[in-house]
Amino acid sequence: MFAALVLKQAEKKTLASIEQLDESQLPEGEVLVAVDYSSLNYKDGLAITGKGKIVRHFPMVPGIDLAGSVLASDDARYQPGDAVVLTGWGVGENHWGGMAQKAKLKADWLVPLPQGLSAKQAMMVGTAGLTAMLCVQALIDAEIKPEHGTILVTGASGGVGSVAVSLLAQQGYSVAAVTGRVQQNGPLLEKLGANQIIDRSEFEQAARPLEKQLWAGAIDTVGSKILAKVLAQMDYNSAVAACGLAGGFDLPTTVMPFILRNVRLQGIDSVNCPSAKRIAAWEQLAKLLPASYFEQACTEISLSQAPEYAENITNGQTTGRVVIKL
Repeated sequence: MFAALVLKQAEKKTLASIEQLDESQLPEGEVLVAVDYSSLNYKDGLAITGKGKIVRHFPMVPGIDLAGSVLASDDARYQPGDAVVLTGWGVGENHWGGMAQKAKLKADWLVPLPQGLSAKQAMMVGTAGLTAMLCVQALIDAEIKPEHGTILVTGASGGVGSVAVSLLAQQGYSVAAVTGRVQQNGPLLEKLGANQIIDRSEFEQAARPLEKQLWAGAIDTVGSKILAKVLAQMDYNSAVAACGLAGGFDLPTTVMPFILRNVRLQGIDSVNCPSAKRIAAWEQLAKLLPASYFEQACTEISLSQAPEYAENITNGQTTGRVVIKL
């Protein structure tokens, strides 16, 4: 038997509770993993609280990220004792996820835990870190170099944003970090490498089709009118990597930034990212993230605290990563 956070639905409401489960109740998968750590992402928060239509089938164990060790494997790529990490692939949405002491998973979904990272550190990075690395790589692929100017990061105090700030700073970029809580989060963001802290309110007014050119590149985790404002302020021949919709999935913009300033808008998906690209990104994360990152921006909680923190994260009341010790 093992403990798990189980989501059920009653009268169209999502109910979350800790239950004791048996291995025989786990879904199909080639690899049985003892989960050491999971994490709480914004999507997990929506699933647990029922505020978003993340989970379609109940009961469901949430948790889109997990790190642990292999207990048993029917796939030759993994042996008992191997350290592994998983993010995405619909786990915690369509397939039981990481908020349990055991998980049964498809071997194709797993990535070997990179050398130099512990299970806890991997979850301090998690989907948020993988997404941030893919965003940074998109800017590099667009040939945006540090000497071209400042990179803007929206939602900088969140999981993706905080890792992105650190990764960009490590590679020599000047970073402007946008946050809704300047006094609370400004010092932390500066420690992570931000050169400039900007209040989110400056991006919440409706954007003109084109505004003053300010940013050589941008990583946007928010979407909606904030992304529209960002696009209006991009330099000529710049690029924006967009990976989130915390502010909404609409985009009230015009074609002007694209056809008059040659701005590129690159969507970033980490859920179904191909394995080779995923493994390379994890190896880069292990290499580039400084030790100081792991001293900042993380809250460790127990499984029983997950519902409370899920409410907090959906209300914008968390800073950095939240990891769950199993």
